[in-house]
This record gives sequence, structure tokens and C-alpha cells, in this order.
Amino acid sequence: MNQPTITRSWVASANDHADFPLQNLPLGVFSHKGSAPRSGVAIGEHIFDLEAALDAGLFEGPAKAAVEATRGGQLNAFFELGRPARVALRERLLELLGEGSSLRGKVEALGAKLLPLAADCQMHLPAKITDYTDFYVGIEHAQNVGKLFRPDNPLLPNYKYVPIGYHGRASTIRPSGADVRRPKGQTLPAGQSEPTFGPCARLDYELELGIWIGQGNEIGEPIAIGDAAEHIAGFCLLNDWSARDIQAWEYQPLGPFLSKSFITSISPWVVTAEALEPFRRAQTPRPEGDPQPLPYLLDKRDQAAGGFDIELEVLLLTEAMREQGLPAHRLTLSNTQYMYWTVAQMVAHHSVNGCQLQAGDLFGSGTLSGPESSQFGSLLEITEGGKKPIELASGEVRKFLEDGDEIILRGRCRREGFASIGFGECRGKILPAR
Repeated sequence: MNQPTITRSWVASANDHADFPLQNLPLGVFSHKGSAPRSGVAIGEHIFDLEAALDAGLFEGPAKAAVEATRGGQLNAFFELGRPARVALRERLLELLGEGSSLRGKVEALGAKLLPLAADCQMHLPAKITDYTDFYVGIEHAQNVGKLFRPDNPLLPNYKYVPIGYHGRASTIRPSGADVRRPKGQTLPAGQSEPTFGPCARLDYELELGIWIGQGNEIGEPIAIGDAAEHIAGFCLLNDWSARDIQAWEYQPLGPFLSKSFITSISPWVVTAEALEPFRRAQTPRPEGDPQPLPYLLDKRDQAAGGFDIELEVLLLTEAMREQGLPAHRLTLSNTQYMYWTVAQMVAHHSVNGCQLQAGDLFGSGTLSGPESSQFGSLLEITEGGKKPIELASGEVRKFLEDGDEIILRGRCRREGFASIGFGECRGKILPAR
């Protein structure tokens, strides 16, 4: 699906909006003036209330069925309907909100009831997250971290054969804006033989792409690589907050545990696969000498158009910077093109053993760093484990995050001849440990 023939909206703030022009139409769950959480679509500086529009008789046929599935403040049932429902809803929204719409008067007559300002609304998680899996498909990050611990052998032999992942904690995923309480745990101080317990001292962010699963599969029935893209409902930004000192002590032999499970932040809007269609790209070719994926992970169509060109940015805002009126400091400017495995390969691999995926499952891509230091997706990489502090305009330095620091993730798609679209922000501010 290409971008719509109608390229402008009668909702004035949508035209040339940095994130939410008519070409995007991401879905989310919001509340307004004390209302219960309900489904909506971002359009410029407003949210189009899907449930209010349904009650006003603005939907019929497949689009009506799609909106009915969004009722109740969760998008799981809508995700389960798959691509036809997303397309039907998108096409009807273009009719309702596009410039010259014959229904403009009816929509405008409902005023703020139908189009409240986003600034007056509270965002919630868009779905009940049934399960959360964090992958490790950013090869530059994997190499950078590997070099810190294994300089002569940064990548383990399985990395180029297996989309590495681990099961995370769904109960502590929160939408953008939720505070991040500094975790406590066991750490092993340098030069000591026994651990101590206390607040994390090496708190970090991780820049990731979030992937929402749409239609699931029955237990014991793998999803074929050629069908995997049809099981993806949409995308968001994801910050996999990481307690590096806790992680260093606990991760052997089974991997991260308390160092990752205290909170994961996501941007609240689900950018659909259809909105991202113009920004698909061929999967980045593997370096010469790398093994080809095994047959269950290899599909010509996926290799030709299974990647995405999404610019990813990380900003840091400290308390001192706020007090001095300074802008946020850019830490990272990376891109999804540095994914070694495609999203479809993640889905195919996750289900190949018969594991059941469900509508509302969330995947994290793993940290998406680029090859340059300005593209590194974590402080662990940027500061080389704390050896090279970052100097800020406020006069402060950072090795890892301190209380009062706020991390802001942004994502944007750009392509000549197409309107750019964005994901909105994923923010989180550090509070002291209790």
C-alpha cells in the first residue's frame, strides 16, 4: 500500500505535522477529562475518538467491525483481526479526515467530543501485553558490548545463525511519561569476592524498536517465514532500561533478570505496517563470509523488502539543564537498518518450536546501534563502560544515568516524495531508589 491519494487533512494541525500527518494514523488508547480508557487515532495535535465516532454512526461494514474490536480500552481484539481490518479502518479514516471530506461537517459538529486535543489527554498502554520477548538483533550493539568483555571474540558463534532473544517481564511495561524508579539489587564491587545489596549505580537506557504481534498461531503450529509479516500489527519505540552493575553479576549462566525487569518504557502509539509501507527497504546485506540464514529463516520477499528505514534518536535532559533552560542533549542518532535479522525472521524463529504467539504480544528488537560512536544506542557503549564520560552543556558529565535525568526516544521516517511520519516520544525520568 502506497501513501493515500488524498495527502492533506482538513484537520489543519495534521498538515506537515512532524509525527502525525494524515499519512500516519497510528492507533492508541487514551482517556480525556476522567473518561475510561478508549481507542483513538493520532491526527496532528488531536486524537480522533474512535468510539465516539462509532456511536455517531460514522463507520459501517468492515471498518465498523474493526472499530467495534477496539472497544474497552485495549486493542488486542483489533490486532487479532489482522491486515484486512487495519486496511478497512485506514481507508475509512482517510475518507473522514482527508481534505474535501463530505463528512467534515458532521465530524466538526461533534467538536472536542470527537477531536480532543492530545495535550488534554492521558495515554495508556495500547493493549494488554500478553507476553514480552526482547531480541538482540542489533549487530553493532552486540559487537560493541562483546568487545568490552571479550575483545578477541566479541560475537559468540551462534549470533549469525540464531535471532537471539530472551523472555522479559510484561507486567512492568509502561507508556511514555511513566517515572523510572532506580532499582536495587545485588552487585559485585570491583576487587571484591562477595556481592553487596543496594541501589543500581550504572543505570542505562537501550534504544529499541517495539513490535506488536497481531494474529497469533496455535500451539505446535509454527509461523512460516513467508507468512510472518502478516502477523505483525504495528510498531512503537521501546526503551529497555538496564541496570548494568546488577546485570554484570546476575547474567551468567541464564541471562538478564532483575537488571531488566524493573521497567520497560514504550511510546503509546501503534504505527501500523500499512503506514510504514513507503519506508520499507531491502534487508541490509550480510558481510561477505557470513552464513546465509537457515531455510526456515530465509524468504526472498522478506530479504527484498523486510527491512525499514526508521531514524532513531535519543536525547538526555538533566535537572540542571532544565534549570538553565538548555535544550536536551542528543546522545544517539541511529537507524533500524542496522538490524541483522528482520522482524519477520524474529516471528518465524520465535514460533518455529511451536511456541504460541498471541495478539498483543510485544517484541523488542534489541539495542539498535550504528557503526559510529554517535550512533551507539546505550551509555554502556558510548562511555565504554564508564571509561569515557560524556560532557554536557550544563557543565555536568555522565557515565551512566543519575536521579532526575530524563531519557527521550524519538523515531521518524523520511523519504523523497513522501510525507514523513513519526512515532511520538517515549520518555522516562529517573526517580531515586526507595
